[in-house]
Amino acid sequence: MDYSSDEEENGGGFSILGHSISFKKRKRPDSPSSCSSSASPLRPVRQQPPDLQSRNAAVRSWGNQPLNSADPEVSSIMDKEKQRQICGIELIASENYVCRAVLEVLGSHLTNKYSEGLPGARYYGGNQYIDLLERLCQERALKAFRLDPDEWGVNVQPYSCTSANFAVYTGLLLPKDRIMGLDSPSGGHVSHGYLTPSGKRISGASIFFESFPYKVNPLTGYIDYDKLEEKALDYRPKILICGGSSYPREWDYARFRQIADKCGAVLMCDMAHISGIVAAKECLSPFDHCDIVTSTTHKSLRGPRGGIIFFRKGPKRPLKKNGLSLAHTESMYDFEERINFAVFPSLQGGPHNNHIAALAIALKQVATPEYKAYIQQVKKNAQALANALIRRNCKLVTGGTDNHLVLWDLRTFGLTGKNFERVCEACHISVNKTPIFGDNGAICPAGVRIGTPAMTTRGCLEGDFETIAEFLLRAVQISSNVQRDYGKLQKDFLRGLEQNRDVAVLASCVRTFASQFAMPGLFYE
Repeated sequence: MDYSSDEEENGGGFSILGHSISFKKRKRPDSPSSCSSSASPLRPVRQQPPDLQSRNAAVRSWGNQPLNSADPEVSSIMDKEKQRQICGIELIASENYVCRAVLEVLGSHLTNKYSEGLPGARYYGGNQYIDLLERLCQERALKAFRLDPDEWGVNVQPYSCTSANFAVYTGLLLPKDRIMGLDSPSGGHVSHGYLTPSGKRISGASIFFESFPYKVNPLTGYIDYDKLEEKALDYRPKILICGGSSYPREWDYARFRQIADKCGAVLMCDMAHISGIVAAKECLSPFDHCDIVTSTTHKSLRGPRGGIIFFRKGPKRPLKKNGLSLAHTESMYDFEERINFAVFPSLQGGPHNNHIAALAIALKQVATPEYKAYIQQVKKNAQALANALIRRNCKLVTGGTDNHLVLWDLRTFGLTGKNFERVCEACHISVNKTPIFGDNGAICPAGVRIGTPAMTTRGCLEGDFETIAEFLLRAVQISSNVQRDYGKLQKDFLRGLEQNRDVAVLASCVRTFASQFAMPGLFYE
């Protein structure tokens, strides 16, 4: 919609697609007022309406009620969830706790504003301050990962990393084009494309695009890069994806770059799980080799729940083959416009401005020495937990960890991840079941994924994770006893947890242990 200055001077009008439209009713030439040379005088401002006070009172009565008055049922459930978080041990690798400032922004007036589009190019008016916030968030995102704004751009609007990934596919591919990522049972994510053994397409990535996975070596649990290269050269994906959700080791981005160049693929990294470790420079960086990098914002970054997309811009880096640089047929990256258009209007509506402002707060914290120390402790705690489990004859995939998580194979105890997860939950410990390569993961996952970021945020150190390892082994023993007495079927297994004295004793120990650690954001002095 384009406004015309001439039309504004003649009574206020506007133009749509080149057609002028006026707000004023056209006057007949013989109208007495049509020859008037002066505008009508402005009417004086009305005095305060006599009922304004009652109107304002009605607005406040509805709009200013505290939660426990406005909806006691929701308030009660939220209080119970707060107590669960305070009194439990959180070991889900993809979860964390945010600070008070992030919580305040998420529940702020920024929720009220609609702002479809990008800064400086919104569909609605009144976005001058929203533009400032989003630009600030973009600047902090680039700074957090030490990226040159002339070489990298960023979109901070995705609602999740799955949304971010799908936006990349939508912007760069046509339906049924090929993508290639780590197989979900090998530790990959379903948003990289996944089909069940029966051929069912699970995610939008596999429904709208053709996906063919690479896998880990079944003996070592490490990615088999030689087989990956062989598959990629045969399959010729348009996008080659590195990154996963249950892979405890480093990624060889340089090798991925070589393979992507050989098969003519765009190289994309989903660093959702390790973005905080990347920002703290405590692992290899995908930005050194990848064309596009996506992430969640709420795992190790300790921000609000959402997604983010980084993309190269400006002149293309030369391809390399056998150590020699080759010229690109196209000299400039074209990711920015295509990805931004995919996010909006192709896939999303208005961005969540409260999330974007909260992300800006988290990204400011990421660039501090205190955050680097936090990530270093996350890794130390993961090593301590891995070593404690290995000393107790537990089997870990790859035999350990390089990052924030361990992948525990429960088959050595004759247990399933599903039943073990339920025992832990009954004892106030949160873990999540996950497939182990080679098991029947679609039906009964054989492992659990355990992460250290959340409890590290609460102040746990290596010795505390030794205690946590003891709790986990007690949960294994309870699981084995219940399975022996009641069987593996979950309906029968759950009956064995009812009124179980061992469960009650462990749950009490866990509550006492967890409650001594501070909880960010929930208690104010």
